[in-house]
Amino acid sequence: IAAGGDLAPARILNAYRCGIFPWYQEPQPILWWSPNPRGVLYPKKIIAHKSVLRTLRRKHWSVTYDKDFAAVIQACAAPRTYSNNTWITADMSHVYSQLHQLGHAHSIEIWNPQGELVGGIYGLSIGRLFAGESMFSRENDASKVALLSLAAYCDRWGYAIIDTQLPSQHLTSMGGEAITRESYLTQLDKYSNQQVDKQAWQLEQAICLHEWLAQR
Repeated sequence: IAAGGDLAPARILNAYRCGIFPWYQEPQPILWWSPNPRGVLYPKKIIAHKSVLRTLRRKHWSVTYDKDFAAVIQACAAPRTYSNNTWITADMSHVYSQLHQLGHAHSIEIWNPQGELVGGIYGLSIGRLFAGESMFSRENDASKVALLSLAAYCDRWGYAIIDTQLPSQHLTSMGGEAITRESYLTQLDKYSNQQVDKQAWQLEQAICLHEWLAQR
């Protein structure tokens, strides 16, 4: 919907509150998007496939919150097997790291028993909406476990909706939905002006995925 501007933290936050986010690659100018349809995921509706639950039991991974935001965004920005390009430019990494320091951006990390980071996800907290930005996986199902952990955390602390930006087959398989831009903006207007529990992201609150899934 627009091109140009800058990536100042205030501009980023104002854009998200209007349903707009930056997405571009070098050497493009900064491009701003508000897709229609919009991808969303409601925490309680996320689907945990049996294969992922088997991975959880077998791998004995641990989950942390905001323990290593820098490592998560660096991993998300790394080249993928299917592409050497990335939309997480050095400038994007810098501004989201600033937003993390300001308390707006958060990460979830998945660690193997050897203490290695194997998966993660990061995004922005906008009232009771969490805007997911990117996730990565270094072992099978690690990004799915990160998304499940995000859903559990969001549900625990009062988030009503996770913005996944663009619908995809992968997200749909986990319970993601495609809604109209109008519907998304209506929900954004409602939830962005509400606040989650003040303790969210302030305390290390371990969440057992199996218990959370069973209680939904």
